[in-house]
Amino acid sequence: MPFALGARGLSLLELAIGSFIVVGHNVFHIVPNEVPILFVIGIVSIRLREGNWRAIGLARPKSWGRTLATAAGAAALVILVGQFVTDPLARVLGLHQNAGAAAVNALGAMKGNLRTAAKGLALVWTFAAFGEEISYRRYLLGRASDLGNRSAAAYWIGLLYVSALFGIGHFYQGPAGIFSTAVDGFIIGAAYLLSRRNLWVAVLTHGFVDTFAIVLLFFGLAN
Repeated sequence: MPFALGARGLSLLELAIGSFIVVGHNVFHIVPNEVPILFVIGIVSIRLREGNWRAIGLARPKSWGRTLATAAGAAALVILVGQFVTDPLARVLGLHQNAGAAAVNALGAMKGNLRTAAKGLALVWTFAAFGEEISYRRYLLGRASDLGNRSAAAYWIGLLYVSALFGIGHFYQGPAGIFSTAVDGFIIGAAYLLSRRNLWVAVLTHGFVDTFAIVLLFFGLAN
C-alpha cells in the first residue's frame, strides 16, 4: 500500500534524525555511539508503525540452508571485493589506512590473545551483526525506501545513501575505512534486498565477514 504524504514525511524526519546521529557521533563526537540509539529507535519505530515484531525481519526463514548459503556467498564476495578491489583502489587514491590497526585500537592486540579474540567475537555477533544490521539495513534503509513508496527503485536508491552513512559510521578507520565499509555495506544490503529482505542474510553476512577478520588477526595473518 502506498505511503500517505504524512507517513512519508515522518519517514523523512526519522531518516534525517538517524543521519544526524550517525554523523554527530562519528564525525563531531557530540552524540553517544549511534548503534544502540538507532537500534532502540528503530525497534520502537518498526513496532509502532509496522504493527508487529515480525516486521523486523528476523522471523524463521523458509530455508535455513538457503539463508546460510546466501550469507556465506555474500560474505565471500565482501572479502574478495575488499581484497582485490576496494583495498587496492584505496591505495591508488592515497586513502589507505591499515584496517587491522583500527581493530587493534578498538579491541587491543589480538594476535594469539584468546581473551581479546573472544571479546571481538562477542562484539561482532551482538553490536555489529545484530546492532548495525537492524540499525542500518533494516531501519534506516526501510525509512529511506518509504520516501519512494517502498518501490524496488526506492530500496536500491536508499541503499546507496545508507551505505554512505554506514561508511561514515566507521569514520575512525580513516578515509580508506569509510570507503571500504561503504562498499561492504552496499554488498550486504544488496544481499538483503535480493533475498527478499531476509534480515538473517544481512546479520549472518556481517558476522561471517567480521569473524573471518578476527581469525586472521588472531593467527597473525593480517596486520
